[in-house]
Amino acid sequence: MTSLFKALLAALLIALPAAATAQVAAGPGAWSANQTWAADSVNGGSLSGYFYWPASQPTLGGKRALVLVLHGCTQTALGDVINSASDGGFNWKPMADQYGAIILAPNATGNVYSNHCWDYASTNHNRTSGHDAILLNLVNRFVTNATYAIDPNQVYVAGLSSGGGETMALGCMAPDIFAGIGINAGPPPGTTTAQIGFVPSGYTSATAATNCKNLAGSNLAKFSTQISSVIWGTTDYTVAQAYGPMDAAAMRGAYGGTFTKGATASVATGGSNIPYTDSNGKLRTSEITVTGMGHAWPAGTGGQNASYVDATKVNYPAFLMDFWFNNNLRASAIAAPVMTACNASVSGNAATITGSATDTAGSISSYRVVLNGATAVNDAAAGSGASFSIGYALANGYYTGSVTATDAGTGKTSAACGIAQFLVGPAPAIQPPAGLAVTGATASSISLSWSAASGATGYNVYRNGARVTATPVTATTYASSGLAASTSYNFQASSVGAGAVESVLSNAVTGTTTSGFTCTATTSSNYAHVQAGRAHDSGGYALANGSNQNMGLDNTFYTATLAQTAAGYYVIGNCP
Repeated sequence: MTSLFKALLAALLIALPAAATAQVAAGPGAWSANQTWAADSVNGGSLSGYFYWPASQPTLGGKRALVLVLHGCTQTALGDVINSASDGGFNWKPMADQYGAIILAPNATGNVYSNHCWDYASTNHNRTSGHDAILLNLVNRFVTNATYAIDPNQVYVAGLSSGGGETMALGCMAPDIFAGIGINAGPPPGTTTAQIGFVPSGYTSATAATNCKNLAGSNLAKFSTQISSVIWGTTDYTVAQAYGPMDAAAMRGAYGGTFTKGATASVATGGSNIPYTDSNGKLRTSEITVTGMGHAWPAGTGGQNASYVDATKVNYPAFLMDFWFNNNLRASAIAAPVMTACNASVSGNAATITGSATDTAGSISSYRVVLNGATAVNDAAAGSGASFSIGYALANGYYTGSVTATDAGTGKTSAACGIAQFLVGPAPAIQPPAGLAVTGATASSISLSWSAASGATGYNVYRNGARVTATPVTATTYASSGLAASTSYNFQASSVGAGAVESVLSNAVTGTTTSGFTCTATTSSNYAHVQAGRAHDSGGYALANGSNQNMGLDNTFYTATLAQTAAGYYVIGNCP
């Protein structure tokens, strides 16, 4: 058949190029708008925060890593973790771009310990309620959403202070979820808030290891492939410095087996790093002491340099990503093939599909061609090698499709390369639906409607160029679901007539999902605001959660109106 179509291609070809789709979908390369996630029945309110989805491609195994970043007490995701107009916050964005990783920056719900803390000292750590549950729910939302292409073997968590303590608690409780953790000045499980500045009598790394293993329950076996980094400053007088090496020793105790202490290495800007390897020679823990650093997140150059963030010391996000990616014991380092091009060209009723791919792990054993239209095609043996060309006899009409490449040796398949709509034969009489419009949006869906087209028996809907209707819908409405909040999408529609003939695509419309939040305002005493979790106390003053605006003294005599403009974010004044 191939030789037949080569002869046909001597005629004038109508080339219809289609750009190759990236290995995984590219993100906007910017921090999201404020999001609202799971409700917290223990501490009140709903988890809120931000995420960063890079435009760059992942660097390990063809799938993205997911990093959960937890702020410290009195800090917020907006004010300290994510980038602002003046600084890089905790400085995660450059690392997200370098490694193609998604970063989550949530805000602690409620007003735990009266300082907007994470509930690291909880005596009831569990997966079903409180901060533990809503954070695990957040991770699950992203891991299970195929849009983000996250590898469940590349999920990590890191945090400062109460966020560091919560990081350790999550790493202990869910070693099946977290392949690596980064504890920054975090008290270990079983210590109380009153013991933050000193190690209680009789509490040792063995105590912490036992508490850690108790949290893991039936997931103890997963400790065998988890890795940990711990960091603290030599002038931290908030969290006891002795907790640093104790945390690392506790994690080794939870991991089990014997460990070898490696040579101490110097740390840029001052400090030292002590690695420990297991009996298999695998690096499992790292202990970093930062000379002259107080109680702070070491963001490195470009980060924030205030509010317990230090831009003059080591870049901890850069260290962590290097540590996690080079020592991950779960993720496959084998990359999937990458489609580099795919095209359709037409002569009469002969359509030739071509494509090419690269495969750093071996060679392409097969290409699959899928065509949607009057003559459906699903050819899993369209070719092999670095490139292919194959012809198909197709009935008249419009077609869309895709090409994927597979390496049978590694079992990896590329992401699909989308073939733009092309026409075989004369344009069908059936016209695309007119009046395509966005009729509504929620935080996770966009509703569409259009006018009926003469002769149409159904309609297909396309989102960002890819068909989302498995079969044509008969109604003149459609709701596209499973979308990300505060995100824009392009939509087109086509008409489908007798014999599965499809029209050209309609003009595109753009819809944007909502943040899912409605502003409310509350007027009460500053003391009441703090007790209700709308504000927190700092040095006797009430500061609005999220914006950190100073409302005056924290007592019953000062009154303020706070507007909640996003989940967990309050400003002084009424709703805009």
